[in-house]
Amino acid sequence: MYKKVHLDLTILCAGITAAIMVSMSLLYLHISETEIYKNHFNSFQNDMNTIVMNLENQSIISMEWLSRMESRGNYIFYVLDNGIPYLYNILKDNSEKSLLFTEAMEAYEKHFSIAPSDDNSMSSFLFSSHMEYTFTSPSTGNDYYGCVIEIEKNSSTLQVIILSLLDSLENQIFRQRILFLMINIVTIFLLSAFSWIFTGKLLKPISENQQKQAQFIASASHELRTPLAVILSSAESCRDASPEKQSSFLETIKREGFHMSALIEDMLTLSSSDSQRFPVRMQPVELDTLLLNSCEAFESLAKKKLITISLSLPENTLPLCFCDSDRIRQVISILLHNAVSYTDEGGFIKLSLSYDKEQFHIFVTDNGIGIPDDDKKKIFDRFYRVEKSRSTKGHFGLGLSIAYEIIKSHGGTIGVKDAFGGGSTFFIYLPVK
Repeated sequence: MYKKVHLDLTILCAGITAAIMVSMSLLYLHISETEIYKNHFNSFQNDMNTIVMNLENQSIISMEWLSRMESRGNYIFYVLDNGIPYLYNILKDNSEKSLLFTEAMEAYEKHFSIAPSDDNSMSSFLFSSHMEYTFTSPSTGNDYYGCVIEIEKNSSTLQVIILSLLDSLENQIFRQRILFLMINIVTIFLLSAFSWIFTGKLLKPISENQQKQAQFIASASHELRTPLAVILSSAESCRDASPEKQSSFLETIKREGFHMSALIEDMLTLSSSDSQRFPVRMQPVELDTLLLNSCEAFESLAKKKLITISLSLPENTLPLCFCDSDRIRQVISILLHNAVSYTDEGGFIKLSLSYDKEQFHIFVTDNGIGIPDDDKKKIFDRFYRVEKSRSTKGHFGLGLSIAYEIIKSHGGTIGVKDAFGGGSTFFIYLPVK
C-alpha cells in the first residue's frame, strides 16, 4: 500500500508540475514564433522598400544588379516590362519557376482581390506600389514571402515579382521546437525523480509510524501473552488443588492481573499521546516541593536494596514552573523506579534541581549498570529494553516512552548521558512557562 501511495503521489505531483510547465512552454513557443515571423516579415518588407527605392532611381535594370539582389537576400526575381519578361528571366526560366510565379500571382490576386487587366499589368498606379504577403506553393508545398512591385514611369509599366523561400525560418522554428521538446523531456524526468524523493520523504513519517504501530501491537501482544498464560494456568490448577495451593494460585492470578492492568494503563497513556488527546493540566507548581515528595516516596524502596537516595535543591527561592504536577511527578517516579531497579545493593541515587536561563534542570543520577552508547537513542522507544533479562524486573519498556511524551507535551527535553564514575544520568529541561 505504501509503494502504491508513493507512486500515485509521485505521478500526481510530477504530472501537475509537468502539465503547467508544458503549457507555459507551448505559450512561450507560440509567442516566440509569432514574434519571429513578425520580425522576419518586417525585415522582408524593409528589404522590399529598399529595392523599390533602387528601382525608382534606376533607368535601366541590369542583369548584374538582379543577380546581386537575388544572391544577397536569397530572393527570386521575376521582372515584366509592359507584360514582357526580362531577358534575365528568359535565360533562367524553366517550367518549375514559371509555375511558381503563376501560383504567386494567383495568391496575390486572391489575397488582395485584384483581377489582372488585358495588358497583364495588375493595376494602374500613378507612381509606384508594392504589396507583401505570405503564400504556400501548391506544387512544392513550401512557404514563401511574396512581393509584387508596380512602377509607372514614362507611360511604361514595370512589374517585379519577388519571392523569398521560408525554409531557413522554418528550420529555425523547428530547431527551437526540438530544443524545447528536449528541455521538457529532461525537466519532466528530473521532476519525476524529485517528486519521487520528495513524496518519499513526506511519506517516511507515515511509514515509520505504521511500522511502529505494527511493532507496538506485536510487542503488546507478546507482553500480555505471558501474564495471561500464567492466569489461565493458575485458574486451571485451582480446580483440583488443595485449599493451601488454591490460595497460592489465587495470589498468582491477582499479581498477574495487576501486572496486566499496569501494562494496559501504560498503553492507554501512549495511545492518548498518539491521538493528540494527552491530558495535561498546566498550573503553577513548586518543583522543589514536588521533587522532595517524590524522593521521600522512594526512600523505603531504596532502603530495601541498601541504596542511598539523596536530593539536592538550590538555596535560592525558585520561580514557579507552569506544568502538570501529576504528570511531572509520574516522570520523576519512572526515572527513580528505573534507577532503583538497575542499581546494585549499596549504590546511590541522586536527585537534583537547578534553575538557569528561564529553564529548570532536573537530574536523576545513579551508579548502576549504565546504558551502552548504542542504546541511548533507543531507550525512549516503546517496548525497548537494553537487555531481555530486564523484563524480569517488572519493566515493560514503556516507562521511558511515557516520560518522553509527557516532557514533550510540556515543551521540554529529556535525555540520558553517562554519569561520572559509572552509571547513568537522566536529565530533564523544563521551561518556566
